[in-house]
Amino acid sequence: MEILVIILAGILIGASVYLMLSKSLLRIIIGTGVLSHGILLMLLTMGGLKRGGIPVLDDSVQSYSDPLPQAMLLTVIVITFALTAYMLVIAIRVYKELGTDNVENMKGVPRDDD
Repeated sequence: MEILVIILAGILIGASVYLMLSKSLLRIIIGTGVLSHGILLMLLTMGGLKRGGIPVLDDSVQSYSDPLPQAMLLTVIVITFALTAYMLVIAIRVYKELGTDNVENMKGVPRDDD
């Protein structure tokens, strides 16, 4: 099961790199969101996909699950949400100012239309 999740995380990270290398600002933002999902799957897999009891000291539970990957996942989710919201606000502002979401037009790179 873990190998399947690792392959899925690799596919998500590959797709996110493809999206982040595009010229559209909206695709770059979507790529960072997809990258965060791939990283979440990697962190979850690194913690181990095993079943165990709750991480509370109790004499009846023999196998405990590790709470650290779950705490890291929650932290990554919050940071990703804040980053995505910030990038969307910046993208809206840039679109209002420049009228385009093409990154090359934002840099002032001359076009080869001549």
